[in-house]
Amino acid sequence: MAWDALGQWGDGVARIERLAGGVANDVWSVRVNGELAVARLGSRSDEDLAWETELLQYLDRQGLTVPVPIPTADGRLFVDGLVVMTYVDGGPPETQDDWHRVADTLRQLHRLTQGWQQRPGWRSSTDLLHAETGTKIDLGAMPAEGVARCRAAWARLAGRETRVVHGDPNPRNVRMTAQYVGLIDWDEAHVDVSDLDLVLPGNAAGLDNDAYDVAAQASAAWEAAVCWDDDYSVSRLAEVRAV
Repeated sequence: MAWDALGQWGDGVARIERLAGGVANDVWSVRVNGELAVARLGSRSDEDLAWETELLQYLDRQGLTVPVPIPTADGRLFVDGLVVMTYVDGGPPETQDDWHRVADTLRQLHRLTQGWQQRPGWRSSTDLLHAETGTKIDLGAMPAEGVARCRAAWARLAGRETRVVHGDPNPRNVRMTAQYVGLIDWDEAHVDVSDLDLVLPGNAAGLDNDAYDVAAQASAAWEAAVCWDDDYSVSRLAEVRAV
């Protein structure tokens, strides 16, 4: 896994500067055919990247503003863990009206992905009522009491329809202008109960009290499990009520 693969996108491709990409990926701004783009190098499998790039192409065709995979000179969408995508301009949401627009965009994502297949190797929150592992999650590494609390939170979602969720719609992953709401960083996207995406500041999605409580508890449990065990995951688990 190396940046040498960037040459597959053409002779004139060059890295410009490193961008914030979390611990899982190395993310840079790049220039491809004279246009600003984003390149992400990580350790995802080809199957995982095929799922993500197919999803982004589909959402773009449906009118959502997302990073669109740029093919290599020979038409591939990823090479050795490297993906190059269009750059999405804009700023983070700042007002409650902004967050209402984010909620509307997330609901559009959910409407468009009914019946979508699960991301390879991933589990939904309700799958983890019985499964022990899934991608970044290993419930065996958590304290038994913590697992019981997480599963109790996820059990309240049982039986609900699942769609693709973005998985991490925090302000860093939203790019807004007057014309659009763009969602970037689809590294955590998978198929799950859609309300998990809608625990937004000020309850911008307008969930009723019970639905918001169910979603907030399940979301806290998910983030505790997927990040275990750093300080953030411990703080998120503390938000999950005891059984």
